[in-house]
Amino acid sequence: MKKNLIIIVTCIVTAVLAVSGCWAITKNNTETDPTPNQYDNTITAPPLPQSMTFAGEDVPLDVYWVRESLDRELIINCYQHSKTLRIIKLSARYFPTIEKILKEEGVPDDFKYLCVAESGLENVTSPANAGGYWQFIPSTAKVYGLEVSNDVDERCHLEKATRAACKYLKKMHKQFGSWTMAAAGYNRGDGGLQAAVDDQQVREYWDLWLNSETSRYLYRILSFKLIFENPQDYGVKICPAQMYHPIETKTVKVTSTITSLPRFAEEHHVTYRELRNLNPWIRNNRLTVATGKTYEMELPKHPKSNYRDLFKHCENPYLNLGVRGE
Repeated sequence: MKKNLIIIVTCIVTAVLAVSGCWAITKNNTETDPTPNQYDNTITAPPLPQSMTFAGEDVPLDVYWVRESLDRELIINCYQHSKTLRIIKLSARYFPTIEKILKEEGVPDDFKYLCVAESGLENVTSPANAGGYWQFIPSTAKVYGLEVSNDVDERCHLEKATRAACKYLKKMHKQFGSWTMAAAGYNRGDGGLQAAVDDQQVREYWDLWLNSETSRYLYRILSFKLIFENPQDYGVKICPAQMYHPIETKTVKVTSTITSLPRFAEEHHVTYRELRNLNPWIRNNRLTVATGKTYEMELPKHPKSNYRDLFKHCENPYLNLGVRGE
Protein backbone atom coordinates (compact mmCIF):
# COMPACT_ATOMS: atom_id res chain seq x y z
CA MET A 1 0.00 0.00 0.00
CA LYS A 2 2.75 2.37 0.96
CA LYS A 3 4.63 1.47 -2.20
CA ASN A 4 1.56 2.28 -4.35
CA LEU A 5 1.09 5.62 -2.60
CA ILE A 6 4.71 6.57 -3.35
CA ILE A 7 4.19 5.73 -7.06
CA ILE A 8 1.00 7.81 -7.24
CA VAL A 9 2.63 10.83 -5.57
CA THR A 10 5.63 10.55 -7.87
CA CYS A 11 3.37 10.55 -10.97
CA ILE A 12 1.44 13.59 -9.74
CA VAL A 13 4.61 15.56 -9.00
CA THR A 14 6.06 14.66 -12.43
CA ALA A 15 2.90 15.78 -14.21
CA VAL A 16 2.80 19.09 -12.32
CA LEU A 17 6.44 19.80 -13.14
CA ALA A 18 5.88 18.99 -16.84
CA VAL A 19 2.89 21.29 -17.12
CA SER A 20 4.72 24.06 -15.28
CA GLY A 21 7.72 23.70 -17.58
CA CYS A 22 5.60 23.91 -20.74
CA TRP A 23 3.80 26.98 -19.42
CA ALA A 24 7.09 28.63 -18.58
CA ILE A 25 8.51 27.91 -22.05
CA THR A 26 5.38 29.22 -23.76
CA LYS A 27 5.29 32.32 -21.60
CA ASN A 28 8.98 32.95 -22.23
CA ASN A 29 8.60 32.58 -26.00
CA THR A 30 5.60 34.92 -26.01
CA GLU A 31 7.41 37.55 -24.01
CA THR A 32 10.69 37.44 -25.93
CA ASP A 33 9.44 36.98 -29.56
CA PRO A 34 8.54 40.45 -30.89
CA THR A 35 7.15 39.10 -34.20
CA PRO A 36 3.52 40.20 -34.45
CA ASN A 37 0.90 37.66 -35.48
CA GLN A 38 -0.53 39.15 -38.67
CA TYR A 39 -2.13 35.99 -40.00
CA ASP A 40 -5.49 36.89 -41.47
CA ASN A 41 -7.32 34.36 -43.58
CA THR A 42 -10.93 33.55 -44.27
CA ILE A 43 -11.99 30.21 -45.63
CA THR A 44 -15.48 30.45 -47.04
CA ALA A 45 -17.46 29.11 -49.98
CA PRO A 46 -17.51 31.31 -53.12
CA PRO A 47 -21.05 32.42 -54.05
CA LEU A 48 -22.92 30.36 -56.64
CA PRO A 49 -25.48 31.99 -58.92
CA GLN A 50 -29.05 30.74 -59.11
CA SER A 51 -28.80 30.66 -62.89
CA MET A 52 -26.26 31.22 -65.66
CA THR A 53 -25.64 30.49 -69.31
CA PHE A 54 -22.77 29.34 -71.47
CA ALA A 55 -22.75 30.61 -75.06
CA GLY A 56 -26.45 31.42 -74.71
CA GLU A 57 -27.32 27.93 -73.45
CA ASP A 58 -28.78 27.41 -69.97
CA VAL A 59 -26.68 25.66 -67.34
CA PRO A 60 -28.96 23.39 -65.20
CA LEU A 61 -27.71 24.60 -61.82
CA ASP A 62 -30.72 23.14 -60.04
CA VAL A 63 -29.28 19.64 -60.65
CA TYR A 64 -27.16 18.81 -57.62
CA TRP A 65 -24.13 17.36 -59.43
CA VAL A 66 -24.00 20.34 -61.79
CA ARG A 67 -24.04 22.76 -58.87
CA GLU A 68 -21.48 20.80 -56.86
CA SER A 69 -19.17 20.43 -59.88
CA LEU A 70 -19.21 24.18 -60.51
CA ASP A 71 -18.64 24.78 -56.81
CA ARG A 72 -15.53 22.59 -56.93
CA GLU A 73 -13.92 24.56 -59.75
CA LEU A 74 -14.86 27.90 -58.21
CA ILE A 75 -13.20 26.90 -54.94
CA ILE A 76 -10.02 25.94 -56.80
CA ASN A 77 -9.82 29.09 -58.91
CA CYS A 78 -10.83 31.47 -56.11
CA TYR A 79 -8.19 30.08 -53.74
CA GLN A 80 -5.48 29.55 -56.36
CA HIS A 81 -4.64 33.21 -56.03
CA SER A 82 -1.33 33.58 -57.87
CA LYS A 83 -2.44 31.73 -61.01
CA THR A 84 -5.89 33.34 -61.19
CA LEU A 85 -4.44 36.81 -60.60
CA ARG A 86 -1.91 36.38 -63.40
CA ILE A 87 -4.63 35.25 -65.81
CA ILE A 88 -6.71 38.33 -64.96
CA LYS A 89 -3.70 40.57 -65.62
CA LEU A 90 -2.96 38.87 -68.95
CA SER A 91 -6.58 39.09 -70.09
CA ALA A 92 -6.24 42.84 -70.69
CA ARG A 93 -3.57 42.10 -73.31
CA TYR A 94 -5.10 39.11 -75.07
CA PHE A 95 -8.89 39.28 -74.71
CA PRO A 96 -9.33 42.18 -77.19
CA THR A 97 -7.77 40.12 -80.00
CA ILE A 98 -9.58 36.91 -79.03
CA GLU A 99 -12.96 38.68 -78.71
CA LYS A 100 -12.57 40.34 -82.11
CA ILE A 101 -11.80 37.07 -83.88
CA LEU A 102 -14.55 35.12 -82.10
CA LYS A 103 -17.05 37.72 -83.28
CA GLU A 104 -15.74 37.67 -86.84
CA GLU A 105 -15.90 33.87 -86.93
CA GLY A 106 -19.40 33.63 -85.46
CA VAL A 107 -18.31 31.85 -82.28
CA PRO A 108 -19.86 32.97 -78.94
CA ASP A 109 -17.77 35.32 -76.83
CA ASP A 110 -17.84 32.90 -73.88
CA PHE A 111 -15.26 30.76 -75.67
CA LYS A 112 -12.53 33.16 -74.58
CA TYR A 113 -12.88 31.43 -71.21
CA LEU A 114 -12.14 28.11 -72.91
CA CYS A 115 -8.79 29.60 -73.92
CA VAL A 116 -8.27 30.61 -70.28
CA ALA A 117 -9.04 27.07 -69.10
CA GLU A 118 -6.76 25.55 -71.74
CA SER A 119 -3.60 27.58 -71.26
CA GLY A 120 -4.08 30.39 -68.75
CA LEU A 121 -3.48 32.71 -71.75
CA GLU A 122 0.13 31.57 -71.98
CA ASN A 123 2.12 29.56 -74.49
CA VAL A 124 2.50 26.40 -72.45
CA THR A 125 3.11 22.83 -73.58
CA SER A 126 1.23 19.92 -72.00
CA PRO A 127 2.61 16.41 -71.30
CA ALA A 128 0.63 15.30 -74.39
CA ASN A 129 2.60 17.87 -76.47
CA ALA A 130 -0.42 20.15 -76.89
CA GLY A 131 0.88 23.68 -77.20
CA GLY A 132 0.05 27.35 -77.54
CA TYR A 133 -2.84 29.47 -76.34
CA TRP A 134 -5.48 26.99 -77.56
CA GLN A 135 -3.48 23.82 -76.85
CA PHE A 136 -3.40 22.12 -80.23
CA ILE A 137 -1.38 18.94 -80.66
CA PRO A 138 0.91 19.23 -83.72
CA SER A 139 -1.12 16.93 -85.97
CA THR A 140 -4.42 18.74 -85.31
CA ALA A 141 -2.72 22.12 -85.68
CA LYS A 142 -1.58 21.20 -89.18
CA VAL A 143 -5.08 19.98 -90.12
CA TYR A 144 -6.43 23.42 -89.25
CA GLY A 145 -3.78 25.31 -91.21
CA LEU A 146 -1.16 26.05 -88.56
CA GLU A 147 2.51 25.63 -89.36
CA VAL A 148 4.58 23.62 -86.86
CA SER A 149 8.23 23.36 -87.89
CA ASN A 150 11.74 23.82 -86.52
CA ASP A 151 11.59 27.59 -86.98
CA VAL A 152 7.87 28.30 -86.63
CA ASP A 153 5.07 27.17 -84.30
CA GLU A 154 1.85 28.97 -85.17
CA ARG A 155 0.07 27.37 -82.23
CA CYS A 156 1.76 30.25 -80.40
CA HIS A 157 0.46 32.85 -82.87
CA LEU A 158 -2.57 34.30 -81.09
CA GLU A 159 -4.50 35.42 -84.17
CA LYS A 160 -3.87 32.34 -86.30
CA ALA A 161 -4.40 29.88 -83.45
CA THR A 162 -7.65 31.59 -82.45
CA ARG A 163 -9.00 31.32 -86.00
CA ALA A 164 -7.98 27.66 -86.10
CA ALA A 165 -9.77 27.06 -82.78
CA CYS A 166 -12.89 28.71 -84.19
CA LYS A 167 -12.88 26.35 -87.18
CA TYR A 168 -12.56 23.37 -84.87
CA LEU A 169 -15.32 24.61 -82.53
CA LYS A 170 -17.71 25.27 -85.42
CA LYS A 171 -17.07 21.73 -86.68
CA MET A 172 -17.88 20.37 -83.19
CA HIS A 173 -21.02 22.51 -83.01
CA LYS A 174 -22.24 21.19 -86.34
CA GLN A 175 -21.59 17.60 -85.24
CA PHE A 176 -23.10 17.74 -81.75
CA GLY A 177 -25.72 20.48 -82.08
CA SER A 178 -24.79 22.68 -79.10
CA TRP A 179 -21.98 24.97 -78.05
CA THR A 180 -21.71 23.20 -74.71
CA MET A 181 -21.01 19.91 -76.47
CA ALA A 182 -18.68 21.69 -78.87
CA ALA A 183 -16.59 22.79 -75.89
CA ALA A 184 -16.61 19.25 -74.48
CA GLY A 185 -15.57 17.92 -77.89
CA TYR A 186 -12.69 20.39 -77.99
CA ASN A 187 -11.33 18.73 -74.86
CA ARG A 188 -12.30 15.08 -75.45
CA GLY A 189 -12.01 14.96 -79.22
CA ASP A 190 -14.93 14.34 -81.55
CA GLY A 191 -14.35 10.57 -81.66
CA GLY A 192 -14.24 10.11 -77.90
CA LEU A 193 -17.27 12.30 -77.27
CA GLN A 194 -19.29 10.69 -80.06
CA ALA A 195 -18.53 7.24 -78.63
CA ALA A 196 -19.87 8.34 -75.24
CA VAL A 197 -23.02 9.78 -76.82
CA ASP A 198 -23.64 6.59 -78.81
CA ASP A 199 -23.00 4.32 -75.83
CA GLN A 200 -25.11 6.27 -73.30
CA GLN A 201 -27.75 7.60 -75.72
CA VAL A 202 -27.44 11.04 -74.09
CA ARG A 203 -26.77 14.26 -76.00
CA GLU A 204 -26.49 16.73 -73.10
CA TYR A 205 -23.03 17.34 -71.65
CA TRP A 206 -24.44 17.71 -68.15
CA ASP A 207 -25.90 14.17 -68.22
CA LEU A 208 -22.96 12.31 -69.77
CA TRP A 209 -20.57 10.11 -67.80
CA LEU A 210 -17.16 11.13 -69.16
CA ASN A 211 -13.49 10.85 -68.26
CA SER A 212 -12.36 12.95 -65.32
CA GLU A 213 -10.76 15.73 -67.39
CA THR A 214 -13.74 16.32 -69.68
CA SER A 215 -16.21 15.92 -66.80
CA ARG A 216 -14.60 18.92 -65.11
CA TYR A 217 -13.85 20.90 -68.26
CA LEU A 218 -17.03 22.96 -68.73
CA TYR A 219 -17.21 23.74 -65.03
CA ARG A 220 -13.66 25.07 -65.10
CA ILE A 221 -14.65 27.34 -67.99
CA LEU A 222 -17.81 28.48 -66.16
CA SER A 223 -15.85 29.27 -63.00
CA PHE A 224 -13.59 31.62 -64.94
CA LYS A 225 -16.60 33.24 -66.56
CA LEU A 226 -18.11 33.96 -63.13
CA ILE A 227 -14.87 35.39 -61.73
CA PHE A 228 -14.18 37.59 -64.76
CA GLU A 229 -17.72 38.90 -65.09
CA ASN A 230 -18.33 39.40 -61.36
CA PRO A 231 -14.91 40.36 -59.92
CA GLN A 232 -16.31 42.08 -56.85
CA ASP A 233 -18.34 39.00 -55.88
CA TYR A 234 -15.19 36.88 -55.85
CA GLY A 235 -12.86 39.21 -54.01
CA VAL A 236 -10.88 40.43 -57.03
CA LYS A 237 -9.27 43.76 -56.20
CA ILE A 238 -7.18 44.93 -59.12
CA CYS A 239 -7.24 48.12 -61.18
CA PRO A 240 -6.36 48.69 -64.86
CA ALA A 241 -3.02 50.23 -63.91
CA GLN A 242 -2.00 46.82 -62.53
CA MET A 243 -2.97 44.88 -65.67
CA TYR A 244 -0.85 43.88 -68.66
CA HIS A 245 -2.10 45.92 -71.61
CA PRO A 246 -1.50 45.45 -75.35
CA ILE A 247 1.78 46.64 -76.80
CA GLU A 248 1.38 48.98 -79.77
CA THR A 249 3.07 47.34 -82.75
CA LYS A 250 3.82 47.73 -86.43
CA THR A 251 3.78 44.85 -88.92
CA VAL A 252 6.84 43.94 -90.97
CA LYS A 253 6.45 41.51 -93.87
CA VAL A 254 9.24 38.96 -94.23
CA THR A 255 9.62 37.31 -97.64
CA SER A 256 13.17 35.94 -97.46
CA THR A 257 15.19 33.92 -94.97
CA ILE A 258 16.63 35.77 -91.98
CA THR A 259 19.85 34.09 -90.90
CA SER A 260 20.16 36.05 -87.65
CA LEU A 261 17.12 37.41 -85.86
CA PRO A 262 19.26 39.25 -83.27
CA ARG A 263 20.90 41.17 -86.15
CA PHE A 264 17.49 41.72 -87.77
CA ALA A 265 16.20 43.21 -84.52
CA GLU A 266 19.25 45.46 -84.26
CA GLU A 267 18.67 46.74 -87.80
CA HIS A 268 15.09 47.64 -86.84
CA HIS A 269 16.25 49.41 -83.66
CA VAL A 270 14.54 47.01 -81.25
CA THR A 271 15.91 44.45 -78.85
CA TYR A 272 15.92 40.77 -79.72
CA ARG A 273 14.00 40.24 -76.48
CA GLU A 274 11.15 42.46 -77.71
CA LEU A 275 11.09 40.71 -81.06
CA ARG A 276 10.72 37.30 -79.42
CA ASN A 277 8.18 38.52 -76.85
CA LEU A 278 5.93 39.94 -79.56
CA ASN A 279 6.37 36.97 -81.90
CA PRO A 280 6.19 33.86 -79.69
CA TRP A 281 5.52 31.72 -82.78
CA ILE A 282 9.20 32.04 -83.71
CA ARG A 283 11.09 29.05 -82.30
CA ASN A 284 14.65 29.77 -83.39
CA ASN A 285 17.19 32.56 -83.69
CA ARG A 286 16.76 32.41 -87.46
CA LEU A 287 13.72 32.30 -89.73
CA THR A 288 13.72 30.14 -92.83
CA VAL A 289 11.33 31.44 -95.48
CA ALA A 290 10.38 29.16 -98.36
CA THR A 291 9.98 30.56 -101.88
CA GLY A 292 6.64 32.35 -102.18
CA LYS A 293 6.05 32.32 -98.42
CA THR A 294 5.44 35.51 -96.40
CA TYR A 295 5.51 35.93 -92.63
CA GLU A 296 4.19 38.94 -90.76
CA MET A 297 6.29 39.95 -87.78
CA GLU A 298 5.17 42.39 -85.10
CA LEU A 299 7.68 44.95 -83.87
CA PRO A 300 7.08 47.61 -81.20
CA LYS A 301 6.15 51.07 -82.41
CA HIS A 302 7.82 52.45 -79.32
CA PRO A 303 10.73 50.23 -78.20
CA LYS A 304 11.03 49.79 -74.45
CA SER A 305 7.65 51.43 -73.85
CA ASN A 306 7.09 53.06 -70.48
CA TYR A 307 4.59 50.90 -68.61
CA ARG A 308 2.47 53.99 -67.75
CA ASP A 309 1.88 54.60 -71.45
CA LEU A 310 0.25 51.20 -71.76
CA PHE A 311 -2.75 52.14 -69.61
CA LYS A 312 -3.03 55.86 -70.35
CA HIS A 313 -6.11 55.15 -72.49
CA CYS A 314 -8.01 53.86 -69.43
CA GLU A 315 -10.59 56.30 -68.10
CA ASN A 316 -10.13 55.33 -64.44
CA PRO A 317 -6.83 53.40 -64.30
CA TYR A 318 -6.76 53.26 -60.50
CA LEU A 319 -10.36 52.16 -59.96
CA ASN A 320 -10.80 48.46 -59.16
CA LEU A 321 -12.50 46.25 -61.72
CA GLY A 322 -16.24 46.04 -61.25
CA VAL A 323 -16.39 49.27 -59.24
CA ARG A 324 -18.33 52.16 -60.77
CA GLY A 325 -16.79 55.59 -60.67
CA GLU A 326 -18.36 58.49 -58.89
